[in-house]
This record gives sequence, C-alpha cells and structure tokens, in this order.
Amino acid sequence: MGFPPPKIVVGISGASGFVYGVRLLQLLRQLNVETHLTVSRGALVTMAHETEHRLADVAALADRVYRCDDMAAQISSGSCRTLGMIVAPCSMKTLAEIATGVTSTLISRAADVTLKERRPLVLLARETPLTLTHLRNMTAVTEMGAIVAPPVPAFYARPATLDAMIDHTLGRVLDLFGLDAGTATRWGATFANTGDRQ
Repeated sequence: MGFPPPKIVVGISGASGFVYGVRLLQLLRQLNVETHLTVSRGALVTMAHETEHRLADVAALADRVYRCDDMAAQISSGSCRTLGMIVAPCSMKTLAEIATGVTSTLISRAADVTLKERRPLVLLARETPLTLTHLRNMTAVTEMGAIVAPPVPAFYARPATLDAMIDHTLGRVLDLFGLDAGTATRWGATFANTGDRQ
C-alpha cells in the first residue's frame, strides 16, 4: 500500500499577482502534491482585472477547494496534516490578520493553524512602498515562525519572460518545503561557463 501524497494549503488573497497562485497550483500538481485551496473575495476581483482566468478553471487545478468563509473547512483544524501553507500572493490585509491572530477568513484561519502546529507558512507579501504598519506586521509574523518571501525578480537568472520570473520565484518558495520544481536558476549555474563575473 503506497503512501498518500503530501498536502499543502494554498491561499490566494487579493493582492496584485493572482498569477502566482495559479502557477503555484500547476507546479504542485506536477510534483504530485495534494493542494487544498481557498481564494479570498478580493482575489476574485484581482483575477478579473489581471487575468483571463475563471474561478472554475483555477479550482480545477486544486485537489480540494474551500470557500473563503467556510470556517468549518478541514484546513481550519490542526488535525489536518499538511506540509504547511503558502499564501500567493499575500495582501497586506491578510498579513495583518495573520500578524494579529484575527481570523475572519479561511486564509487567515488556516495560516493561524499552520503557525500553531509549527508548520512552514510562506507569505508572498505583495505591496510597495511599505508602511511602518506593513513592516511591523512582517516582523510579527516572522517572530511567529512564518517566512515572508516577497516575489521580487532575481536578475542574475536573466529572465527573458514574465513567466520565467514567476517560475523562478515559485521555485525558490518550494525550496523552502524541500520540493524541487526545477524552475529556479541556481546561483553560479548561470555563470559556470562564462568565467568570473565582472
């Protein structure tokens, strides 16, 4: 009898960058990781402005999907065993809820559960410029054990397309869970055959 696939909770909140959540689901499917998805109402607005996706198409990429107001969902309990959770992208509202323990949506509740169970929580915080409140909330969640991973481009990878930039960022995020999506350019590999950088 084989072992069940590992599970990861994916939250997509209302910050710009809906495509990060979509591509993350695609990569996790390729890695045979079971995904439990919840999408905020704000994310649906962002989806409509930024992409041609429909919610049904995005939901089809996940193994389980929960309404953002379903506080009785499986992922709202620590008894649901997962590798952890990724919020991609993470809005400042969602960050603030996680930082203060206010769990008004399933995303912030599942994140709270992830922290209390001492599992990895990675937040692709998406905002600029940052206010002092944003920075303090990032400090607070970091002190709680979360990892704040803003989706910033790695130019050493010399990305030729937006898709390449997204894939590199998500590859590095999945590294944090011990998963290799094969999409991250490793430092040094780019320059292995070009001699010293000048």
